[in-house]
Amino acid sequence: MGTLALVTDAVSLPIDYDMPPLLEACETVGITTEVCSWEDQTVDWSRFEAVVFRSPWTWAERKAEFLAFCERISGVTRLITPMPLVRWALDKRYLADLAAHGVPVIPTTIVEPGAAALPAVRNFLAAHPQAGEFVIKPTDGCYSKDVQRYARSLEDEAARHIVRLHANGSHVILQPYVESVDRHGETDLTFFDGVYSHAIHKGAMLMQDGTVHVPTLDFRQARAADQDERAVAAAALAASVAHLGLDRPLVCGRVDLVRAADGTPMVLEMELCEPSLNLTFSEDGALRFAQALAERLK
Repeated sequence: MGTLALVTDAVSLPIDYDMPPLLEACETVGITTEVCSWEDQTVDWSRFEAVVFRSPWTWAERKAEFLAFCERISGVTRLITPMPLVRWALDKRYLADLAAHGVPVIPTTIVEPGAAALPAVRNFLAAHPQAGEFVIKPTDGCYSKDVQRYARSLEDEAARHIVRLHANGSHVILQPYVESVDRHGETDLTFFDGVYSHAIHKGAMLMQDGTVHVPTLDFRQARAADQDERAVAAAALAASVAHLGLDRPLVCGRVDLVRAADGTPMVLEMELCEPSLNLTFSEDGALRFAQALAERLK
C-alpha cells in the first residue's frame, strides 16, 4: 500500500480538529500518510498512491485555482473524491439536484450573477410570506463566510449583500430562516461508505443582531441522530451518488439537517469534498474513516 496524501493548507490545518485522530487511526490500520498543502508548489503529487481532501478550506477564496489544482493532480494520482464530485459538492446549487431526487431540503432560490438584486429579494419574500426572516449566502462558501440573516424589512440591505457577492463572481442563495434552529440548532450526521457513523448537535450560527459565529468546537456536542434524520441524510447521500452516476457510495460525507415547522428533517447543506467530520466527538469515528480509506486503497 502506497502513501496517502491528506490535503490541507497552512491557514486551515490549525483548525482541522479531525487531522490528529485521523492520522492515529490511519497508522492503526496500516496506512502511511503525509499531510500536504494544496498551495505548496514543491509537492510531487505523482508519488502518492491517492489523495484525500481533508481541510484545503482556503479554496473558498480561490475556487477556480483550487479546481485547476484538483484537475492537474488527478492526472498523476488518484483522487479518493473524484472530480465530478469535487465540482458538484463545492457549489450549493446541488440543493436543487437533491430536491429533484425527492430529498427534503430547505426551500432555496438561486440568484444568478447579473440578476437584479432588489427584485430578486422582493420576489423571494412574496413567495415565502410566512418567513419572518431569511438568509443570504454564496453558493461557494464555507465556514459561514459571507452568510447573513435578515429581517423581512431589510430588503435594501439584503440586496446590497447580493450585489457584493455577485461582484465576487458568486451565485447567491436565498432561503427562509428556519426558526427551529434558534431553539434546537442543527444536527450534522457523518457517514462512511454510505453507513451512518455518528452525529453532533450544533448551536445556531446566525444571530438576529447580525452576529455570525464561527462553528468552533464550543458550538458542538455529540448526540445520537434520530431515525428520521438518519433516513433523510442517507437519502441525500444516495441521491448524490445517483445524480453523479457514481458506482459506489461516497467514502465519507456529512449531511447537516434542521427541522421544518412541522418537524420534518430538511437538508441545510452537505460537505462531501473536504468535510469537517467531527471525529473528536466520536469514539470510533476516526477508525471507521481510516478503515473506509483502507478499503479504497486495496
